[in-house]
Amino acid sequence: MIEVESLSLHRAGLPVLADVSLRLPNGGVTAIIGPNGAGKSTLLHCLAGLIAPQSGRVRVEGVDIHRVREAERALLLSLLTQNPGAVPRLSVRDLVGFGRWPHHRGRPGPTDHALVEAALERFDLLPLAGREVEALSGGQRQRVFVAMAFAQATPWMLLDEPLSALDPKFARDIMERLRDVATAGPGVVLVLHDLSVAARYADRCICMKQGKILAAGAWQSTVTSDLLTRLYDTPMRLAEVDGQPVVLSA
Repeated sequence: MIEVESLSLHRAGLPVLADVSLRLPNGGVTAIIGPNGAGKSTLLHCLAGLIAPQSGRVRVEGVDIHRVREAERALLLSLLTQNPGAVPRLSVRDLVGFGRWPHHRGRPGPTDHALVEAALERFDLLPLAGREVEALSGGQRQRVFVAMAFAQATPWMLLDEPLSALDPKFARDIMERLRDVATAGPGVVLVLHDLSVAARYADRCICMKQGKILAAGAWQSTVTSDLLTRLYDTPMRLAEVDGQPVVLSA
């Protein structure tokens, strides 16, 4: 479980997070949604222990995430940031293998090798395993980074806008695979801007506006057209197309 208690953060005297509290049960997909500047990525980075708040506390599986060493945090959660950067001359298998570093510290064993192969298979990367990451398309590269986070084998995967700049095919592929992963294992928390994707794949949502949580809970029982309209300050409507939920700008 992730437990957040009264989390507050200011920058240049302005509130970025304001008294944020929430609880996330293990497993499933949680989407953090909200307008630009709502504090979504900041909250995710606080959950990961990368940003220390001025007040409040974050516990991951009962551990105060800001009071432990980075090595211990890396056994509790994996984080994929926006634009993870260039990886010159690394093969797909090598990059995915970096996800095992917190466990083997430079001495990989049979278990580590097996989990890397399992991650490559899970994200359909075995045919690309020997290729350099820089030679792949944007969608393929993003799948490699997500597979690296999965190979870390933590109770939680935190992903900051993993679908950014991806075309619909690659975005759907990644979300289908993350949905399968979250059903069987780690909880997945991700920042999303595509509300129709969130409506289709998220079990839970955290709706943020101006550094505060406007609503949080199970997607189906929490998110309404009225809530989305208030969240984005523009008319929004939940609808269904061919049996799939979509969010429309009314």
